[in-house]
Amino acid sequence: MTGLLASVTNVEEAHVALKAGADIIDLKDPARGALGALPLESIQSIVTTIGGRLPVSATVGDLPPDPDMLSQSVMATAATGVDLIKVGLFGEAYFASCLSTLGQHAAEGARLIAVLFADLEPDFDIVARLAETGFTGIMLDTADKTSGGLRRHMAVERLMHFVQRAKQLGLLTGLAGSLCQEDIKPLLVTAVDYLGFRTALCRDRSRTAGIDPVAVAVIRSHLPRAPGAPNIGSHAQRTKRAGLGPA
Repeated sequence: MTGLLASVTNVEEAHVALKAGADIIDLKDPARGALGALPLESIQSIVTTIGGRLPVSATVGDLPPDPDMLSQSVMATAATGVDLIKVGLFGEAYFASCLSTLGQHAAEGARLIAVLFADLEPDFDIVARLAETGFTGIMLDTADKTSGGLRRHMAVERLMHFVQRAKQLGLLTGLAGSLCQEDIKPLLVTAVDYLGFRTALCRDRSRTAGIDPVAVAVIRSHLPRAPGAPNIGSHAQRTKRAGLGPA
């Protein structure tokens, strides 16, 4: 089954997505780029509000291929208690200089999601390297939100190959990039774990506008409920299972 990843910017939007039946609450600031990061205090507030009821992911921002900068951002984001940390890998420079550092964080327990970009013509041979590095999952998105949605940049057949290869390597999979209601049926055939939405959830389909509860409900209604989707588990749920928190 394919789940719904809903990108939100604040506590109020997180409540809307939670009530509408999202499967992952994703935190980012669309006004600051493709993977613009929210302030750490905002991330912490939303994590506290969700309270372990759903997994929460957050981006570290549109950062340059600087291992030290990425490392600091990953550590700071992890400290908020999010379940998944999304790291944008915008090209070969990131693979050449940053994977070793990111692998160290993965080895220490950070659950990293690599984000590649369909409009930047990614080499899917990198998928195996990401699995070997210790990434938890991989998403395909678009970097330029004015250049059209994901299917404009990549055929469904190639997207299916991407998803199948990543799943074979044990990676959680996601597709995003200005997706709309009309994209859902074609993309479901890829058997991707999650489809990510922001623009289609917003008033007037403006990704920087607030989330519209009606729009969220429409997208939810076109996605099958996800009892068969991978059980990521929230930070609170994993801590409880490990016997490290209250029952």
